[in-house]
Amino acid sequence: MNFLDGILFALFAEADKSAPLMVPDSVQKANFAETVRKLANLDVDRLLQNLLSESVWILIKVLIALAIYFVGRWIVRRIIHLLDAVCERRRVDVSLRSFLRNTVRVVFTLLLVLIVVSTLGVNVTSLIAVFSAATLAIGMALSGTAQNFAGGVMILLMKPYRIGDYISAQGQSGTVREIKLFSTVITTVDNQTIYIPNNSIATAIIDNYSTADVRRVDWTVGISYGDDVDTARRTILGMLAADPRVLREPAEPVVWVSALADSSVNLTVRVWTKNTDFWDVFFEYNERFYKELPAAGINFPFPQMDVHVKNE
Repeated sequence: MNFLDGILFALFAEADKSAPLMVPDSVQKANFAETVRKLANLDVDRLLQNLLSESVWILIKVLIALAIYFVGRWIVRRIIHLLDAVCERRRVDVSLRSFLRNTVRVVFTLLLVLIVVSTLGVNVTSLIAVFSAATLAIGMALSGTAQNFAGGVMILLMKPYRIGDYISAQGQSGTVREIKLFSTVITTVDNQTIYIPNNSIATAIIDNYSTADVRRVDWTVGISYGDDVDTARRTILGMLAADPRVLREPAEPVVWVSALADSSVNLTVRVWTKNTDFWDVFFEYNERFYKELPAAGINFPFPQMDVHVKNE
């Protein structure tokens, strides 16, 4: 029986005096005598010295690990800053720059964690083996995450959109703010932040409204049957001709009769404008058509139904 077993035995024997004895008295007395002898021969100073030295050594390792962690974080930030400087100097695409920054941050942070754990005395080889097995299991369970990473790579290679582009995909529309490892972050016009998985957006139909410098604005204006189409055309073209935002290239503004509907004659108005002026022109002329066309004798119809009553 060692020293610790003797102490535990003595404590339990003292606590269980009222309980029925499970061993003979002679054995208990012999064990108790052995425990007392070991306590008498115990070198308390040596025990305290060993405890103190071990505590100091553990404290030193913890301090070294903390120092490595904070210095490593500073080094990682410097590496990312250097990467940004190199990408900016070489005029690397902003989307690719963001993707590289996130990748480098994750890789170097994992390396830093392994170094800190190794400094604390943990067997890194065994930890890496466990981590690899866990990664394999997690990878099989989260295969969609790997697909999202691959989708991010495809987006950066094919470049269907870049940071700052206004796109519409997966039923969402907004300005691309960031392309991360696994998702694309867009900001809507009402300042909502939406995360779209890279895998779904890489295989989806994407409307990119920012690739061209000019866009065509279309309106459908319904006028009443019997109104003069030529008068409506001249009035609309006169409004557009006085606006410098309406371009003459790649085509002049046009007004065509597009449909003879049930209750109206539909006119299609098409003009070209700069991409930055698209929405301002669209909304402003919706209002101007409504206000100015009636002044030229053009009426806006509404659905009507003729009811004929037959008396028998």
